[in-house]
Amino acid sequence: MPTGLVLEASGVVKHYGAVRALRGASLAVRPGEVHALLGANGAGKSTLVKILTGTVRPTAGRVRVRGEVRKARSPAEARRAGIACVHQEPSLVPDLDVASNLRLTRTPAAAFERWMGALGSPRSDRTALARELPLATLHVIDLARALAAEPDVLLLDEMTAALPADLSRRVLDLVSGYRETGRSVVYISHRLAEIGSLCDRATVLRDGETVGVLEVGAGAEEEIVALMLGEGPGEGAAPAGGAGPAGAAGGSGPEAPETASGPGEAEGGSRAGGRAPPRLEACALRQGGKLRGASLALRAGEVLGVVGLEGQGQDQLFEVLAGARRPDGGEVRVNGRPVRFRHPADAIAAGIVLVPANRAEALLMQRSIRENVALPFPARIRRWGPIDMGGERRKVDGAVARLRVDTRAQSEVRRLSGGNQQKVTIARWIAAGADTLLFFDPTRGIDVRTKGQIYGLLRELAAAGAAVLLYTSELEEVPAVCDRALVIFGGEIVDELPARDASESALLRAAHGLTAPTAAAPPRPVERSAPA
Repeated sequence: MPTGLVLEASGVVKHYGAVRALRGASLAVRPGEVHALLGANGAGKSTLVKILTGTVRPTAGRVRVRGEVRKARSPAEARRAGIACVHQEPSLVPDLDVASNLRLTRTPAAAFERWMGALGSPRSDRTALARELPLATLHVIDLARALAAEPDVLLLDEMTAALPADLSRRVLDLVSGYRETGRSVVYISHRLAEIGSLCDRATVLRDGETVGVLEVGAGAEEEIVALMLGEGPGEGAAPAGGAGPAGAAGGSGPEAPETASGPGEAEGGSRAGGRAPPRLEACALRQGGKLRGASLALRAGEVLGVVGLEGQGQDQLFEVLAGARRPDGGEVRVNGRPVRFRHPADAIAAGIVLVPANRAEALLMQRSIRENVALPFPARIRRWGPIDMGGERRKVDGAVARLRVDTRAQSEVRRLSGGNQQKVTIARWIAAGADTLLFFDPTRGIDVRTKGQIYGLLRELAAAGAAVLLYTSELEEVPAVCDRALVIFGGEIVDELPARDASESALLRAAHGLTAPTAAAPPRPVERSAPA
């Protein structure tokens, strides 16, 4: 074994029945480094992390911590060995308050509060139920809880995917500082720009195997993408309308679909034509003190983007439109008529469906792909009688094929990768024929290829006449995917930009409540010395 490693996994294999999640993965982490663990969805990253942290046991292979073979049989044993993890989905018990969740893991309260302060949340409410807290807050609590254990190796599985830009920056700064203490971080992310700026080395998995270990430096993004996709550099083109490697690497974002409007066409709204009457309208909606008079109009044939920092009312806006919350004031209109949704079922009956960021909220994890996709079908039966199983099967198979869902683990959705779980959620509403779709950060924690497929699908749905409302935390991709972009700040829509003007800088300024610089007084250019 190489000397000086704080963590090493070698020849790790994991089978779930006929599904081979890992076929021989390896990972070697040095003290005081940030080590990226990369791969497309389904490559085996999360499975390897679960083995390292004692959540699941490997079929074969071994794990060494500081040179000693360890077989962690639980996360508690892994923490005692010096390994702590923040998983892609929050690991707090929803019906317990924060204090009870801390007691479950025997987290020192003083250390937890100190790390919460370092993350910008110095006064946490430990009496709040976990299920009542925003997703980003749950991730921060998870991170502070892990750091309070003072692990030698901290594993972060898509930590920044659910965080707004300002909080993501704090986490990245914290990770850099953690490295300076001589401790190590294993960092999983699909945001290659973060990998390039943060990590020292990278291990790439593909189809459950380690296919490369490389130093991270200038130009590493192309090599990483090639290893992830099993293609030569430059060959990893995404489907039309999707995000290619450049978008994943944090460059100029995905290429615009061929149906994208030219300059000026986005002024009217939809690429398919902004003259159509609104299909869904929010009129001065208020809810719970977070939503303070938000208004928007969504038309058939367009993808309307919504962006904003965490806690600006976007959660409440989408939940009110989907019938999950009742507004305190204002009005929702469908095809020009006021409606009152008392339950999500009312919204679904009106053709309005929500695809949430948290896939666990939308899926029956221990049921099959077919059962999850077909879930809405019985509710559409207007009178007693046998279900048309043949028709149901054709609709399900058609939607699954359209989204290219990996069906090797048909029996249980929980065995699918995160990206394939999200595809199943979307396939459900494609099969049900919904015509107004609300997507809340649907590509969070999803690899470049799957992300391209989903973005391409949004454009296809709009081209076919659907109305698509998209909240995304990935600002650089808004111009290519959306026709217009709305910025929410302080519970109100404060800005609207056509796609061609929705640059990351313009969106960030508006998201912070700042106005754009005036054309009459442009900033003076700054001379920069040439690089040495």
